[in-house]
Amino acid sequence: MHDWHQIFDQNVLVPPHPQRLRQPLKESTAFQCVLKWLDGPLIKQGVLEVLAEVRCHLRVSLFDVTYRHFFGRTWKSTARPVEPPSRQPSRVVFNEPLYFHTSLNHPNIVAVVEAVAEGRKRDGTLQALSCGFGILRLFSSKPESPTSASQDKRLRLYHGTPRALLHPLLQDPIEQNKHLTVIENCGLQCTLRPHPALEPAFHLLPENLLVSGLQHIPGLLPAPGDAGDALRKPRLQRSVTWYLDDVFITLYPSLEKFEEELLELLTSDHFREADGPLDGSALEIAERRLCVGVHNGLGFVHRPQVMVLVPEREVALTRSASFSRKVGSSSKASSGSQALVLRSRLRLPEMVRHPAFAIVFQLEYVLSSPSGVDGNAASVSSLASLACMRTVRWAVWQPAPEAGNGSMALPLQGGIRPNPLRCLVYKVPPASLSSEEVKQLESGTVHFQYSLSPDGHLDAPTGHPRVERRPSKGTATSPSSPPVPPPQGLATSQDSPVGPGLSLSQLAVSPRSPTPRPSARPSSRQPGGAAPSQAQEFPLEGGISHLEADLSQTPLAPGPCVAERLQELPFAPVHAPVVVGAQMRSSGRTLSRAALALLQGSGFPEILDANKQPVEAVNPTDPVKFSPQKEESDRLQSNEIVLQFLALSRAPEDDQGTPWPNTVYFTFQFYRFPPTTTPRLRLSRLDETGESLPGPLSHILVPIDKDGSFDAGSPGFRLSYLVGPGLLRPGEQRWFARYLALQTLQLDVWDGDSLLLIGSVAVQMKHLLRQGRPAVQVSHELEVVATEYEQDAMVMSGDVAGLGGIKPIGIRTVVKGWLHLTLANVGHLCEQRGRSSSVLPPSRSRVISNDGAGCFEGGSLLTRGGPRRENVVQAQKLADVDSELAAMLFAPTRPGGRGPQGAGQEGDAVRRRKLERMRTVRLQEAGGERGGWRTGVLVSPSPRDVRAQHARDLQVIAAYRERTKAQSIASALSLAITTEHTIHTTLGTAEFFEFALRNPHNTPQTVTIEVDSPELSLILDSREWRHFKEAAGLLTPLEEDMFRLRGSLAPQLFLRPWETAHIPFKYQTFSVAQVGCEGLAPADLGSEKDPDPGSPGKPSTMPTRHAKVLFRAAGGQPMAVLRLAVQPQPHVVDQVFRFYHPELTFLKKAIRLPPRHTPPGAPVGMPGEEPPVHVRCSDPSVICETQKAGPGEPRDVFLKVASGPSPETKDFSVTIYTDRWLATPAHIWQVHLHSLKRVDVSCVTGQRTRLSLVLRGTQVVRQVRAFTSHPEELSTDPGGVFTLPPHGVQDLHVGVRPRRAGGRFVHLNVVDVDSHQLVASWLVCLSCRPPLISKAFEITMAAGQGQGAHKQITYTNPYPFRRTYHLHSDHPGLLQFKEDTFQVGGGETYTIGLRFVPRRRAGQEDILIHVNDHEDKSEETFCVRVVYQ
Repeated sequence: MHDWHQIFDQNVLVPPHPQRLRQPLKESTAFQCVLKWLDGPLIKQGVLEVLAEVRCHLRVSLFDVTYRHFFGRTWKSTARPVEPPSRQPSRVVFNEPLYFHTSLNHPNIVAVVEAVAEGRKRDGTLQALSCGFGILRLFSSKPESPTSASQDKRLRLYHGTPRALLHPLLQDPIEQNKHLTVIENCGLQCTLRPHPALEPAFHLLPENLLVSGLQHIPGLLPAPGDAGDALRKPRLQRSVTWYLDDVFITLYPSLEKFEEELLELLTSDHFREADGPLDGSALEIAERRLCVGVHNGLGFVHRPQVMVLVPEREVALTRSASFSRKVGSSSKASSGSQALVLRSRLRLPEMVRHPAFAIVFQLEYVLSSPSGVDGNAASVSSLASLACMRTVRWAVWQPAPEAGNGSMALPLQGGIRPNPLRCLVYKVPPASLSSEEVKQLESGTVHFQYSLSPDGHLDAPTGHPRVERRPSKGTATSPSSPPVPPPQGLATSQDSPVGPGLSLSQLAVSPRSPTPRPSARPSSRQPGGAAPSQAQEFPLEGGISHLEADLSQTPLAPGPCVAERLQELPFAPVHAPVVVGAQMRSSGRTLSRAALALLQGSGFPEILDANKQPVEAVNPTDPVKFSPQKEESDRLQSNEIVLQFLALSRAPEDDQGTPWPNTVYFTFQFYRFPPTTTPRLRLSRLDETGESLPGPLSHILVPIDKDGSFDAGSPGFRLSYLVGPGLLRPGEQRWFARYLALQTLQLDVWDGDSLLLIGSVAVQMKHLLRQGRPAVQVSHELEVVATEYEQDAMVMSGDVAGLGGIKPIGIRTVVKGWLHLTLANVGHLCEQRGRSSSVLPPSRSRVISNDGAGCFEGGSLLTRGGPRRENVVQAQKLADVDSELAAMLFAPTRPGGRGPQGAGQEGDAVRRRKLERMRTVRLQEAGGERGGWRTGVLVSPSPRDVRAQHARDLQVIAAYRERTKAQSIASALSLAITTEHTIHTTLGTAEFFEFALRNPHNTPQTVTIEVDSPELSLILDSREWRHFKEAAGLLTPLEEDMFRLRGSLAPQLFLRPWETAHIPFKYQTFSVAQVGCEGLAPADLGSEKDPDPGSPGKPSTMPTRHAKVLFRAAGGQPMAVLRLAVQPQPHVVDQVFRFYHPELTFLKKAIRLPPRHTPPGAPVGMPGEEPPVHVRCSDPSVICETQKAGPGEPRDVFLKVASGPSPETKDFSVTIYTDRWLATPAHIWQVHLHSLKRVDVSCVTGQRTRLSLVLRGTQVVRQVRAFTSHPEELSTDPGGVFTLPPHGVQDLHVGVRPRRAGGRFVHLNVVDVDSHQLVASWLVCLSCRPPLISKAFEITMAAGQGQGAHKQITYTNPYPFRRTYHLHSDHPGLLQFKEDTFQVGGGETYTIGLRFVPRRRAGQEDILIHVNDHEDKSEETFCVRVVYQ
């Protein structure tokens, strides 16, 4: 059992870097690190030959990468013997746990693990050799959350010692630094996990102290059993409450002489340090304080209580005689000695009966130097600047285990000896400055009475300082100890002026050093929060603050009203994850020769190039080699993109009972062209199609005339888009080539009659890159994929996977058919337009310079180099070009007014002026026709009035020009320092560039950088700057700590005279640019009758955004201006999701990310390096986040979207990043949410459920028809076309007979058959219960092509009268009835004939047979299990 002094001397901590302590407070996090084993030939054979008894141990230290600073205390593991090398890989097993907690939640706070070999040399001396070190990352790069899950890591070991981390060349990330060499085939296996169980013991462990689970911690009970790990589930020892009364301190030879010499010493120190005299009489003592706290050898258990001491002479007249006798008897050895008296009672409830627990006393003096002649006249503000605090003496008392009540006198200590408060303490004055009396006497003593009873020493005036307690997650009291009741009968002496309130020093004294860093987590062990390390709480010159600052009445023990915060348990939202790629496969396949021959014989016209020659065809399976240089150097700069829709085939896997649509249309968006909706196309069946053809073509697409008849011309439908330099902005050609190389065109296929979505198609456009060829075409056969989502409520019945995950149920993907599509790119020569030679293509450099940035060329209207007709500007009246001046000129003058009213009536003035002109013209015309000299005489004003009006106008113009002169000159001069630059941006991609700012002055300047756009930002982190520079290949210099950050204010940059600095910027937007509608022309929707279409569609205008950066010098004058023109470009869409959801509800979906690359055969949950995943959404009202379920587990993106009223559609984009700095999106998803009216139906499988919907008429009479997405399960009455009267109300009867149990959505549309407009739409939410099975059968069939099987089952009518029954099956494609309806008499038996259709693949299928009555209610249900072999 160690005493307090031994434990205190062995646990000295190095504080963190001072810059780190100034950062915002964060909550302290507890960790458990288990060092398992060390693999590999770490110790060389030469070491084993030189040293004997070689053993290996590990050393762990905390390291700050940013400031290259080791802190805390190095921990050392138990030494393990090292086996001699053999053929098998060597392994040293430790399995030793390590615990600590820290509030420095930053990615650059790491743990450095060093492997050390120790052995004895031949002379017997012990020698230790460093064998390598590894770096353990404690916190993730995400700043808002620390490591939240257990991490099994294998640390790579590097050659050398951890002292190499202090070298300035080792910058972050250290692991990727070229100066570090990895030790091959060596590694340390360890586990790092959060350890919340350590939080109740935070008050016993200082922050950043590394301790082993085998180490004994004072205040904790030993671990039960033989485990020995007391920190895995720490148990607190029971605390006892000590009471200290009659506390007083004596200083020798007397209080007056001691304080007089103390002031002389301080005056002497000030004289040496400040090189100036200081009058000793001006320095006075403002306050004497006593700090008392409980210390366990590692740190203070609670923040020390701060009490104010007063000299004995100030209370001699008011204190009791008993106390005066005690003080006098204790200090009678020195005549005239006085004591410093504490007039309050001390209560210490955190004491534990342990040898390492001690009570620490500290005596502090608060000194001040008043600025006035009379010290009492000094103001509080002067004290705040001249006050300081000095620690004078300290003492430690270790109560004996059997101590109960008694008195104690302790000697005070001083000097440079280490003390618990880690601060400098004044020693006894040197002999040269001390008097003869002081040389021979002690440093002083502290006297007090102690007891364990709150009623002890009632003869003394008692009081207790209030100890502030706050609820916290970890409680310092033992579970076995009851709450301590507040002391009863304790009264504060009436002559205590300070007591537990605010002292003068707290109001007036400011700290001389940075403010101490308290812990961010409040705890019951400390009145202000958790107890950090002593070096953090009490620096060498700590700030002066009092414990009693809070005057609120807080109970000593938590009452029943104090509520504890519930801790959140790991929980994964129960949503069926939508697997990316499963719902939109759209995989293409190569057309067979038979299909190609059939297409060619159907009469589809060929696509011709500019020379009227057939276009070269490429194979869609061939790889594409993209060269941007070839695309830019192509002389055919105009590209005609052709989309030719040929045929639509039905997939054999589709339910043949569902009717195939008669007409279809397509919707998509190409590049910056407006969204395109094709006209309705008729599906014409081919008679030549046979079953022998692989992948048969069932229907070709035929255009429909406006009257609804077939087009007698060529089949197929073609769209053309002309993209060339005449329609693209300068520099946009390479972005269009990049769009073709990377983008996947998404097409939606719709039913032209029911307006229901059939499916979606995705096709890559990389084969449209001509790469110098005159034209190119490619033919695709693409899957039309439909995705059905079940209701979220039904997902609860799914199987729960590991770690709270849910198997991806509730998603049903069906291949509806195959779309035959031909894409082509035909090159054309672009028109040569007259362009000024001074117009150059935009710069692609990422470095923007402000040298010669001026674009102000003086005040001349002509360009330099002589007059040119096209640059001559015709003079106009000022009132015609300046609306504000026009408002001033035509404003009526009020009597007594000082002038015109201003620009508020600007629009009215322009209107009045036009009306005046029109009136004048009409009067002149009327006067000319009728000899209007009389009218002219009547309306013409007198010359005097004209001159007065002109004089007034000239005065207004002169005043206006004088007022706007300064602004006009300033705006013209600002052009000389303005740099204009154009950047092209896409959604989510960070566009990086640097601005080379030059200081044009010969004096240093502190430049303030102001940015007016939230999407344009400075790069403040040097690591992020390095990432973008490496990605862009820039070789410009990189600087650390380049900017001065001032919170919410604009950052500042220091520039030396004539210096040029590269300032990094990035522009990144997460909002989708809306397509403008100016000058839009729809894409050419002509059919193939016109092989040479008219004017092709023009791309839409994506509005250009602007951003401005202003660089201001120290005086506020602008030094440079950067004006950015941001031209948004279409972004790449990797996935399109289309959800139909009930209106005014929340859609909650989990979309699973594609799996990361893992080795084949790797087990689930295998730890490894996983990239960080970040998610951003273009709509700020959409909640989008991702969570990590565990190592090796898939990642899901959770969406929560509020749907609007029907039929609103909400479109937004989701951007996913897998890099730390969110530089380039890894995936971009486009989500469409359709809001529909909801109808809930609860039904039974196989039984018809009826309901009615209210259909309201519109303004005119319409011929409408109801369509449904599942006609085999949902039917309507009337089923055909019916008349909907205007403003009328009609019931639409709906019958639902589901085929399978579960929940899903069924769409119901009411469409105008004449105009093909959507009149009404519903989302029918089915909740189907399985039926009750009355009989079960099983048969075996051969899989493949065959004749099938014929079976019979009997059914007996249980009723006494004749009944009619109907037969239904949930798999009509596998089971056919001989008769769908039959009649049977009462009590008779009927034989039902069944024919089972063979299936191609082997397996088994459960087929249900529903026997329904005449009302379609289920009488009985049979189940037939068919086994296909």
